[in-house]
Amino acid sequence: MSDNRQSIIEFPLDFPIKVMGEQHPEFSATVLNVVQQHAPQTTEAQVTTKPSSKGNYLSATVTIRAENQEQLDNIYRALSSHPMVKVVL
Repeated sequence: MSDNRQSIIEFPLDFPIKVMGEQHPEFSATVLNVVQQHAPQTTEAQVTTKPSSKGNYLSATVTIRAENQEQLDNIYRALSSHPMVKVVL
C-alpha cells in the first residue's frame, strides 16, 4: 500500500501530544492506556499533567516515540473518541 502524502516530520522522533479533559482521578492513567495501545513503549514517566486555573480541567502531555504518521493519526483518533477527552492538540 502506497501513501503519496509527503510528511514534513522526519520519523522516528519524540513527539508531545497534549490532551485536555475534565478533572478526574483516572484521567492521566486513562490517557496513557489509550496511547499505549498504539505506542506500547510509552511509560508513566513520559506523562506530565497540569490542572486548569480553576481546577475543573486537566491537561496531560504525553511524549511518545513516534515511528510514523499512521501511528500518530491512530493515537489522535483513539484519544479524540474517548469520552474523558475534550481536546487533543
